[in-house]
Amino acid sequence: MAKATEKAPVLTGFDDLVAHLATGPKPDRSTWRIGTEHEKFAFYADTLKPVPYEGERGIGALLNGLADNYGWERVVENGNVIALKQGIASITLEPGGQFELSGAPLEHLHQTCAETGSHLTQLRDVAGKLGIAFLGVGFQPLWALEDIPIMPKGRYKIMRDYMGKVGRLGRQMMFRSCTVQVNLDFASEADMVKKFRVGLALQPIATALFAASPFAEGRLNGFLSYRAHVWTDTDPDRTGMLPFVFEDAMGFERYAAYALDVPMYFVYRDGKYIDCSGQSFRAFMDGKMPVLPGERPTAKDWEDHLTTIFPEVRLKTYLEMRGADSGPWSRLCALPAFWAGILYDDAALEAAWSLVKSWTAEDRESLRRSAPVLGLRAPIRGNSARDIAQAALAIARQGLKARARRDNSGDDETHFLGELDDIAATGVTPAERLIERYRTEWGGDVKRVFEACAY
Repeated sequence: MAKATEKAPVLTGFDDLVAHLATGPKPDRSTWRIGTEHEKFAFYADTLKPVPYEGERGIGALLNGLADNYGWERVVENGNVIALKQGIASITLEPGGQFELSGAPLEHLHQTCAETGSHLTQLRDVAGKLGIAFLGVGFQPLWALEDIPIMPKGRYKIMRDYMGKVGRLGRQMMFRSCTVQVNLDFASEADMVKKFRVGLALQPIATALFAASPFAEGRLNGFLSYRAHVWTDTDPDRTGMLPFVFEDAMGFERYAAYALDVPMYFVYRDGKYIDCSGQSFRAFMDGKMPVLPGERPTAKDWEDHLTTIFPEVRLKTYLEMRGADSGPWSRLCALPAFWAGILYDDAALEAAWSLVKSWTAEDRESLRRSAPVLGLRAPIRGNSARDIAQAALAIARQGLKARARRDNSGDDETHFLGELDDIAATGVTPAERLIERYRTEWGGDVKRVFEACAY
């Protein structure tokens, strides 16, 4: 039988699950941080084909090159370098080789944008010598699912096999989508709940503002954010808008109860992933997991399980905003600016809550499903997503002004919202701008997007 390590104590009951989440609050807001994550597609500049892991010009070689040239520490699984670490930041691989920077928790957005710029500079240096470039959109515009290479990470094989059983589009999400997200802190359980509610309600607004995935397999796919649409049919047990978050009883205990009944993917033991897909963490707590009979989970098992839940906002010991397509450097900095402006100032948070508190679960779900198709034209309670976006951006701007975090030139963080202000003012999403170019100057050639949206 696989054994829990001494460093990971066995969980004794439900209270232990709640206690983990309850370590999250940071009452001292000076300790609040902004952690930005973004994914991008690697492709060969000469053929536009996706990059496999293997080979002298593969993803493995790229990771080793970054380690050799820029001091990143290798993370190895079964003899393969599958991630890099440097301080608290990391570079990881998504299932189809999407390259992800999980940025360090930083104090302000000037640091965030500098971190992103440094990462992209390093990538261009190492990848350029291998003939590899990177694309910043929300969905793979050209290649079919069967053309996408699979990265050598054990958990991804388990997920891939399970995805085919629970939704039509889960494998599309795994192998052909890219996102940008931000991780933010909260002061207390009550603060977490309020931020969770505002985040969920406004997530489709972020989807519309950042929509940049109108192509698939060389043609228009009928959506502005196909990435967001894919999430509506991935796995209903672990995705969605979580209506219970808006109920009076919402708190750490309620989220732990939800997560406890989300089917598992795996357990990690002795350097290997054990397939537990579809099995119950609740049964695991009772020592009744078929593949690990008599064994009970550790705190690390619970942390791992929480990473396999994919709602529009995810709770760990911080909150993750998960609703945006990946895009150019400017929008990678704009996403954390949008959310930090709204959620990191009390007056801004209250104004945002006033904006959305009358919406019903049906309103929120309808907006979630219409935003990927209609973008800023999506309707919500007699308004449009564009109306709400402009109001939310005004709130975010005031929140960032109140933060008053300035760079060496004396500029505050509000300028990071500039591109979003333009999108909301015109009502034209990034996807619609790409579609217009596709129909005019590109002459219907989707391959031009690899030049237009490369980093």
